[in-house]
Amino acid sequence: MFLNDTYWTIKQISKGTYREKGSKFLATAIPVDSEFEVNERLKAIRKDYHDANHWCYAYRLGYNKLVYRLNDDGEPSGTAGKPIFGQILSKDLTNILVVVVRYFGGTKLGVSGLINAYKTATKDAIERADLIVKTINDVFTVGFEYASMNEVMRIMKEEEVVQLSHNFDSNCSIKFFIRKSRSELIVSKLKNINKLTINYIDTV
Repeated sequence: MFLNDTYWTIKQISKGTYREKGSKFLATAIPVDSEFEVNERLKAIRKDYHDANHWCYAYRLGYNKLVYRLNDDGEPSGTAGKPIFGQILSKDLTNILVVVVRYFGGTKLGVSGLINAYKTATKDAIERADLIVKTINDVFTVGFEYASMNEVMRIMKEEEVVQLSHNFDSNCSIKFFIRKSRSELIVSKLKNINKLTINYIDTV
């Protein structure tokens, strides 16, 4: 059994700020589900803050938290993306993008100053966000004869299975997802139905 089938993310966009020696650091934390969405969000922020000096960011994706990237966007190596990502790690968040744009104030902050600035702006944005827990779910398709409809639907209703799509013609099929920790039990119940086929699609 998958013992930990939940993860933390943010509910909606939140913002944070930090100022140091005339420089402004504006952080935006954004819930995202894919690298495509990350790229679209980055384009939008570059457009919204087109007059900024730097657009630094970090993100982490997936229930398994394996997809991530850090970007210093011209700042000294390790002074922007890494402290931004560090704040994501500190809350163990995923499916999140944090972008910190900098308006240079004329005075250099040095390595430690930059690290503190990007860290603090990110921390402010995350602390202002609503953190939520989401479940990790397995997606399946099930195929069955029309005569088995009542039996299949009874299990779906009893187990509160979420249907994504269905086809109730002569050869019926349902695409659905169930919480990972319960998938083995529910799949075993469905497999007891005569002439039913079930296929695993993905984990999300």
